[in-house]
Amino acid sequence: MGVGRFVYTPILPLMHAQAGLSASAGANLATANYAGYLIGAVAGGLAPALVRSPLLLRTALVVLAASLAAMPLTHSVTVWIVLRLLAGVMSALIFVIAASSLLGHLRDHPAHLPGWAFGGVGAGIALSGLLVLVLRSLAGWQAAWWSAAALAGLLAAASWNLRPEPAPAAAPSIPAHRRATSATATATPETAPSPAPKARTHRWFGALFVSYSLEGVGYIVAGTFLVAAIEQTSPGWMGNGAWVLVGLAAVPSAALWARLGRRWSRPGLLCVALVVQAVGIALPGLVGGAAPALVSAVLFGGTFIGISTLALATGAHLRFPRSVALLTAGYSVGQILGPLVVTPLLRNGYHEALLLAALVVLAAAAAAGLLRVGFPHHPGRVARPRGRRE
Repeated sequence: MGVGRFVYTPILPLMHAQAGLSASAGANLATANYAGYLIGAVAGGLAPALVRSPLLLRTALVVLAASLAAMPLTHSVTVWIVLRLLAGVMSALIFVIAASSLLGHLRDHPAHLPGWAFGGVGAGIALSGLLVLVLRSLAGWQAAWWSAAALAGLLAAASWNLRPEPAPAAAPSIPAHRRATSATATATPETAPSPAPKARTHRWFGALFVSYSLEGVGYIVAGTFLVAAIEQTSPGWMGNGAWVLVGLAAVPSAALWARLGRRWSRPGLLCVALVVQAVGIALPGLVGGAAPALVSAVLFGGTFIGISTLALATGAHLRFPRSVALLTAGYSVGQILGPLVVTPLLRNGYHEALLLAALVVLAAAAAAGLLRVGFPHHPGRVARPRGRRE
C-alpha cells in the first residue's frame, strides 16, 4: 500500500520533466488518488464482509500493481486520472483489510506490534523512493512506474496469505462501528472511560474532528509535492533521498507515538506532533539546501502516521459513536481538498503551497490544543464532580 499510494510523489518531477505533465494536471492526479481512497474506505466501512474477504484482498493487491504498470502505457491525463483513482480505491481496501486483520489477530499481544505493522506504509515509501532514486539517472519516468509495479507485485506475493479478520461470533452481536472503535482502542489499550456528559463529549470530538480534517489538508500537500519542492532548490538526488528518509522515519513512528500516548496526555502529544510536522513542512518552503530538506523529511516522516494513531485513539477514548469512521471521512475529504486548494499557488513553484500547508497544520494544532480544556485524560473521571482535571 505504501508503494502503490505514495510512489507518485518521487515520480512526479520525472513526469513534469519528461512526460509533459503540468503542475495543475499533477495536482488533479493526486486528487483522483485521494478520492479513490475515500471511496475504498467508505466501502470497507459500509460492508464489513469485505474486510473479511481473502479474495478481495488478493484482487486489490493484483489490481493495485496492475494500475502502476499501466501508467507508462499512455500519455493521456484522463487515463492517468482513472488509474490513480483505481489505485486509491485498492490502497484503501488493502489498508482496511490489513488493519482489521492485525488488530483482530493481535488483540492478546503487546500493544506496540500493531504500530510496527502500520510502519509498513513507511517501509513502502522508503523502498519506492530508493527505487526512483536509483532509476532517475539510468532510465525515465516509464521505467520508474514499471519498476514500482514490479516491487508492488513482489510485496503482494509476500502478503498473499494474510488472513483477514475472522468473522465475529454469532452472539453477542456487536455493531460494526463498535468493532472499529474497539479495534482502535486495542492498539493503545486502557481502561474504558465512564460516559462523559453528552454536550462536553460533542465539544471535544468536534475539536478533534476539525483538527484531524485540517491535518488531512496540510499533510497531503507535503505528501504530494515535497520531493518536487526540494528538487527546485537542491541537487536532483536530494528530493528522492529526502523521500527515502520520510519512509524510514515513518517506520517506527506509529509504535513510538502509541507508546508515548500511554504515558502522556494524547491531546498534548497530538498538538506537539502537529507543530513538529508544521515545522517540517515549512522548512523547504523557507530555506533551500540539503540540511533543511533532510530535517524536513525526518520531521514529516516521523509524525504523519503517529498523528493518525493519536487522533483515532483519542476518538476511541471519548467513546463517541462511529468515531473512527467519522474521523477517517474528515481526513479523507481533507486529502481531496489539499491539492485543489494549493493549485492556484503552483504557478510559481511549490514553496508557497508548502507554506500554506504548514499554516493549515498549525491551525490543526490549535484545534487540538482546545482538547486539553477539561479533557478526560484519566478514564472514569469525566462524570465525577470531584477529582483532578488536566
